[in-house]
Amino acid sequence: MKLFVDTGNVKEVEQLAAVGILDGVTTNPSLLAKEDSDYRQILKQICQIVQGPVSAEVVATDAPGMIREGHDLASIDPHIVVKVPFTQEGVKACKVLASEGHSVNVTLIFSAPQAWLAAKVGAAFVSPFVGRLDDIGANGMDLVQQIVEIFDNYEFPTEVLVASIRNPNHVIEAARMGADVVTAPAAVISQLFKHPLTDIGLERFLKDWEKAQKMTVQGG
Repeated sequence: MKLFVDTGNVKEVEQLAAVGILDGVTTNPSLLAKEDSDYRQILKQICQIVQGPVSAEVVATDAPGMIREGHDLASIDPHIVVKVPFTQEGVKACKVLASEGHSVNVTLIFSAPQAWLAAKVGAAFVSPFVGRLDDIGANGMDLVQQIVEIFDNYEFPTEVLVASIRNPNHVIEAARMGADVVTAPAAVISQLFKHPLTDIGLERFLKDWEKAQKMTVQGG
């Protein structure tokens, strides 16, 4: 399963890329609006760092507008994946952009039929938002399971990109279900590294080593 970070912050991308675990990045207008630099410059920098899929979202709500913005975003860097919302206009735009050879990420997926329709028009990725479903009392991971099963049944090449990740359990469940990608905030990715027993074990090893070195010096 591939790991993307959901951010518009170049430093966060640099830090995770340096660890060697990062496969791609997802952004959205809200994330990019938090940054000081021009969004095109930010996207270009991120693409150069990660050298993998970088989702950049349109803000138009009509298909012709999405297509125009998609062309503009795709011109920034070959790694750009054009992100469109799941609406009828978004599906129209995805069909055109995908037929032109552009990678498209259809976002704001909240049902299996939505994911199926996006796959039918050539989406490279569909992004089910699991955390937001959990927020309204539904089980977001059930949706992921449904989409993975449907795509496997019909061998859609579309990748299931699990989004709106809130905690490490979402990541674990996505991996067990066979999702292709998870995208998570840097803070959640940081949690994946942590376990209290790891910290305790490391502390014990270091203390034992320090004790052994003191005994060696005293015995010598």
